[in-house]
Amino acid sequence: MILSCHDIKKAFGEHVIVDNGSFHIEEHEKAALVGVNGAGKSTLLKMFVGELPCDSGSITLAKGKTLGYLSQHQELSSGNTIYEEVRTAKASLIDMETRIRAIEIELKDLSGEALEERLNTYHNLMNAFELSDGYSYESEITGVLKGLGFTEDEFDKKVDTLSGGQKTRAALGRLLLTKPDVLLLDEPTNHLDLHSITWLENFLLNYSGAVLIVSHDRYFLNRVATKIIEIELGTLSVFSGNYTDYAQKKQMLREARLKEYLNQQQEIKHQEAVIEKLRSFNREKSIKRAESREKMLAKLTPVEKPAEVHTDIRLKLEPSIVSGNDVLSVEHLSKAFPPHTLFHDVSFEIKRGEHVAVIGDNGTGKTTLLKILNQVLPADTGTFTLGTNVKIGYYDQEHHVLHMEKTIFDEISDDYPALNNTQIRKTLAAFLFTGDEVFKQISALSGGERGRVSLAKLMLSEANFLILDEPTNHLDIASKEILEQALNDYTGTVLYVSHDRYFINQTATRILELTGHTFINYIGSYDYYLEKKEELTNIYASEARSGSADTAAVSRSKQTWQEQKEEQAKRRKRQNNLKKTEERITLLEERGGEIDALMTEEEIYTNSVKCQELASEKADIAKELEELYLCWEELAEDDNSST
Repeated sequence: MILSCHDIKKAFGEHVIVDNGSFHIEEHEKAALVGVNGAGKSTLLKMFVGELPCDSGSITLAKGKTLGYLSQHQELSSGNTIYEEVRTAKASLIDMETRIRAIEIELKDLSGEALEERLNTYHNLMNAFELSDGYSYESEITGVLKGLGFTEDEFDKKVDTLSGGQKTRAALGRLLLTKPDVLLLDEPTNHLDLHSITWLENFLLNYSGAVLIVSHDRYFLNRVATKIIEIELGTLSVFSGNYTDYAQKKQMLREARLKEYLNQQQEIKHQEAVIEKLRSFNREKSIKRAESREKMLAKLTPVEKPAEVHTDIRLKLEPSIVSGNDVLSVEHLSKAFPPHTLFHDVSFEIKRGEHVAVIGDNGTGKTTLLKILNQVLPADTGTFTLGTNVKIGYYDQEHHVLHMEKTIFDEISDDYPALNNTQIRKTLAAFLFTGDEVFKQISALSGGERGRVSLAKLMLSEANFLILDEPTNHLDIASKEILEQALNDYTGTVLYVSHDRYFINQTATRILELTGHTFINYIGSYDYYLEKKEELTNIYASEARSGSADTAAVSRSKQTWQEQKEEQAKRRKRQNNLKKTEERITLLEERGGEIDALMTEEEIYTNSVKCQELASEKADIAKELEELYLCWEELAEDDNSST
């Protein structure tokens, strides 16, 4: 093992972070630390690197091993450019290279023993330089920076001028290039686009050292992690496998514990009822038996009731009115911030009930599109039209829909004056704002808290067209799952921007990828998008190269969309036919069994007319079943081949 903690304890006053927690990380292992917001994940990482002390217990790093740590917030103020900052990770190699070049100059003026001694040093340095891939470190730096989403024209930007997200990416690049034996990463995907997240996944999968990740990105954890360490109510639990394996095992354990708890409660109630009855007999023997049972109950070790799942945010979205079938029509829309063009001459439609995810790299214009649709920004050219009775509910990741000078309570009451104090407090309590917290100013809230206020307003809006910009940012996994369930139950239409692939997989029925200044349409989930991405991107790229992108791309988009919709409709029809066939088979098989049972009854087998009727019915059933079995086999084969 390379990193371990044994019986560690940590508390801040009465708030217990971890109590007698233990786990270990093996060499080369990829592990994840999960838990709800506030459970203590970041605190644990800080304890591992010595930024916070344990109250008791021990944390051990194997002798001679190195630890690298990425915190959520970076303060880079070195005055370096991005490239120079990341290049510091290779300081030892650069120093070695400088010494090699210096010796090469010295060698010209040396002879005899001095020359031999210097040559020996030179050869040793060269061997060490080559073993450390010294000749490729410049290209390695460039590869990491590009993988994390920096373009070459950004390499010369000063780190002091970067946004918080850019600083985190630069710090991550520097850390990855130092190649420590153990990587501790706190929310490494927070500021990465889909392309960069995929790059980081592949980097970590091929990383020779061990990795411990704190992340709410379930798709990322499914791809990278082989062990999940959960922190819950001060307890550390270890599960083998990825996030999905953990979630399934966690649910099974919870169900088993709940069953054990309910069985014990039933037994306790039964014993208490028996004891009460025995005492009511008021006989010496009965009273002694009651006392014996009481002693048995006193010795019983109580089973704790498992904590309720998803008890944090309670979210239900419901439109006040039904919109028309045509919800949004976008025609020839363009937007640029010269010299950068975001998108050009794009057209698409959204129908009632669709859940459309907009994806693409950072800076391509996804958020700008939503702002145009909400009339926060004007388009350069083109138009968009909302359908009949469409009522928009907008969730803005920058929370411009909130008023910084207001309190949480006033933010709700001013927008929804028909609500009384009790109704407002009940709504806010559903989003974890209770007591005097409701009088906090919006400006004093964290990003996650502002997100919860925005979601509360969204829930009250009764909109039938939700436009959401990164709705899962700052939400923990449990809260994301609540939002997923709410959107899946929502009968209105949804258009959202997200980098959360797991969330997209759970909620999207269609994907619009913004790439090459246009939108490519995919009818299906994120996994379907991955299957079809290369094929459709190549089609659009070849059309762009031929100079006919404007007309051909639009027509191809409509054609491809139509083809996908038709294929999806065929697939649904096959699945419906398959389901109906299975239901008919079950019904006939049950009836066949009933006839067999009836034929054994005396009043039936002694009645020749009834026997003949049942025998005829049984023959008809057998004939229909034979046809249904063949039909089912064909439908099942077709359904399998189409997926």
